[in-house]
Amino acid sequence: MKAITSEDFRAKDTVRLSKIPTRMTTEMNREELAEKLLNIQQKLSKRQDAMYAHNRHAVLICLQGMDTSGKDSLIREVFKEFNPRGVVVHSFKTPTSAELEHDYLWRHYIALPEKGKFAVFNRTHYENILVTRVHPEYILGENLPGIEKVTDIPEDFWQERMKQINHFEKYIAQNGTQVLKFYLHISKEEQRQRLLHRLENAEDNWKFSVGDLKEREHWEDYMQYYEEAINTTSTQHAPWYIVPADDKEISRYIVAKIIWETLEQLTDIAEPELDPKVKANIDFYKNQLKP
Repeated sequence: MKAITSEDFRAKDTVRLSKIPTRMTTEMNREELAEKLLNIQQKLSKRQDAMYAHNRHAVLICLQGMDTSGKDSLIREVFKEFNPRGVVVHSFKTPTSAELEHDYLWRHYIALPEKGKFAVFNRTHYENILVTRVHPEYILGENLPGIEKVTDIPEDFWQERMKQINHFEKYIAQNGTQVLKFYLHISKEEQRQRLLHRLENAEDNWKFSVGDLKEREHWEDYMQYYEEAINTTSTQHAPWYIVPADDKEISRYIVAKIIWETLEQLTDIAEPELDPKVKANIDFYKNQLKP
C-alpha cells in the first residue's frame, strides 16, 4: 500500500460524497496503526511545545460529520500526548440566548486559539449552513432584519453565508491561524450499526439520543448541503479533508498525519532555545544555586 498523504484526502475539484469511499483498506494491523499513531502524537506534542515558545502561529482544527462519526473519540486519541494547557476543545451545541444576541460567527470567533495554541471545534461554524439549512426555522431565533418567517429567507441566503465564512477563515488565516477542516465521512449503514450498538449495550445507552434518529431521516439533505459547503469553502488557506470514518482507528491516524504534515511545513518554527545572554552566564547561575 502506498504511503498515506494529506493530498489523498484534500477536497479537490467537485466533491460528490456518494462517490467517495467511507472505508479505507490498509495492510497495517491494529497494533501497527496504534504504533504509527503514537509516533505522530509524540511528534505533534513536541511541535506544540515549539509553537508555544515561538508564539506566532495558532492552529484551528474543525471537525464535522454526521452523528456517531467518531468526533469525540478522535479528539481523545489524536490529542492524547498534548500538554492540556496548549489545546482547548469547544463543543458547540444549540446557541444560547446570550449567543443569539450576537451574529452567528461571534461565539466561534471568541473561541479561536491564542498564538502558540490549538483549538478544536467539535461541530463548528458550519452548523450555521448545515443544521439551520435542514431546519430553516432555527434561523428565526437569530432575529435577523427582514426575516419574520421561514419564507422570508432569501434564495441567496446560504450562498451569502458561505461567502461570509470564507472571508472569516481567510481573515484568521492571514493573522496566523492555520485552519484545517475535517469531514468524517461515515456511511448510513455504519451509523445504523453504531446507533444500534448504543441501544444494545447498557454501558453505552447514555450516548443515545432520540434526536439522532430524527436527524437520520434527513440524511440525503445533509449529504447535499455538506457537498455544497465543502465545494464552496475548501480553499488554499482553509482546506477541507474528507476522511473515511467507518473505521475509527484509520480515521484517527489519517487526521493526525494531516495535522502533522501541515505543521511540518511551518519552517519558521524552531525548537525553543535559551536566551543567548542567559546561556553565556549559565555557569554563574548554576553556582548561585549550589549549597
